Amino acid sequence: MHTSNDLPGNDLSGNDLSGKVVLVTGAARRIGRGIALRLAQEGARVAVHYGVSESEARQTAAECGNAPVFQADLESVAAIERLFSQVGDHFGRLDGLVNNAARFTRLDPMEVTEADWDFIHSVNLKAPFFCCQQAARLMRANGSGRIVNISSLGGLRPWADHAHYCASKAGLIMLTQALAKAWAPQITVNSVAPGVIPFPDTQEDVQPLVEATPAGRAGSDREIADAVLFFLRSSNFITGQVLAVDGGLGLR
Repeated sequence: MHTSNDLPGNDLSGNDLSGKVVLVTGAARRIGRGIALRLAQEGARVAVHYGVSESEARQTAAECGNAPVFQADLESVAAIERLFSQVGDHFGRLDGLVNNAARFTRLDPMEVTEADWDFIHSVNLKAPFFCCQQAARLMRANGSGRIVNISSLGGLRPWADHAHYCASKAGLIMLTQALAKAWAPQITVNSVAPGVIPFPDTQEDVQPLVEATPAGRAGSDREIADAVLFFLRSSNFITGQVLAVDGGLGLR
């Protein structure tokens, strides 16, 4: 059995994110903002992406040491291609991608329309695939890379009024596993599945879910960021994994 820390893909210097270029999609608000701020605190060079929340994105970027801001409508593959071209031109490399941007709606499955379905899947599933694809092309030029997809407990457990959303996040989890297999050993692809992470502007009544959480409380964006950092820092022996950060709610 090997016990050396010098195994391929296990370079301990890789645990330091200082100077590493990491793109966070949907970094203007909520979990994405928390991840971007934490990465900047760890010394990463953060690329802040936003869709429509420009002022909030610029505030996040300012708090990330005046990080560059990139706008892109992730519903468009052409826009995604431009986004990664701009990031590559600006930094000259890409070491990490956090696919955080997502949409969330609550609908009776009998009422879901084609437009409702596409509204969710275009950003929650199609966009992460093409972001991963573009990221992998840049990462292969470096010889390695780390991708973290933010899925959801809803991708692991069925929620009756969120069938379209659950399907998109379950698809993202399978996408994570398939790409991890396709791009090993140079690029790892993992997923973080948050539980209840409320924000002041959240419209959903989450109190029943909080009460059902064995930890007895909701989670925070910092706890999601901790899990993202774990995957970004890990060796290539950890890939294709899904880490539920849910206070044990998935056990109920």
